[in-house]
Amino acid sequence: MRWIDDHCHLHFRDATPEAVTELVSAAHEAGVDRMITVGCDVADSRAAIEAARGHADVWATAGVHPHDAKDGIDGLEELLGEPEVVAVGECGLDYFYEHSPRDVQRQVFAEQIALAHRHDLALVIHARDAWEDTFDVLAAEGMPERTVFHCFTGGPAEARRCLDLGAMLSISGIVTFKGSDDLRAAVAAAPLDRLLVETDSPYLAPVPHRGEKNRPALVPFVGAAVAEVLGLDPAEVASATWENASHTYRLPA
Repeated sequence: MRWIDDHCHLHFRDATPEAVTELVSAAHEAGVDRMITVGCDVADSRAAIEAARGHADVWATAGVHPHDAKDGIDGLEELLGEPEVVAVGECGLDYFYEHSPRDVQRQVFAEQIALAHRHDLALVIHARDAWEDTFDVLAAEGMPERTVFHCFTGGPAEARRCLDLGAMLSISGIVTFKGSDDLRAAVAAAPLDRLLVETDSPYLAPVPHRGEKNRPALVPFVGAAVAEVLGLDPAEVASATWENASHTYRLPA
């Protein structure tokens, strides 16, 4: 089986090149052959690109997380032409923590949607406790053809709205958590060709590794949980999510 972790943070807190290499090597040993390391502000996006540059099987995104929206996106667009960059994001709205004012979050989200359109890149969305405004901004700006709702945590209703717009749902280790029945119901209702799997590492380690630092090597546990929900063999989920991610991010064959 070949897995892709389509959303991780290999470069978290300025991880050394050696630390990144260790994570990538451990992932390979676990059957995770490709990873996308995700930027959360301009400086962090530069670090993501540097991490990806050192590994042929790692790509990067460049974006400004809603927590950091208050700092704006100056300098972001110049990163989007780097060959390692396959998406804009993660960007979106987070009304749970509100580290940036809501109106600023909406504006910065809209600006990044425009960048995805302008550069013909995928868009990676973070949406937490902000579904209606997320859909409103997407309606106003036009959703890019290749859009991913990362770490999807909605239920069947939110999943249906995302799917109706043509988006992909990226499923994290939350699908393994005891209290995540709504998420599992959403996964059960989704077509396999619209699903991705991720770790969002170093956060959200899946069962049975709760309490540990998450890492891309654990994405097969996420995939196995998705397979259980769908009544499929994990190998089928691995194959489908590999193809889905490759298409969404335009990765080489």
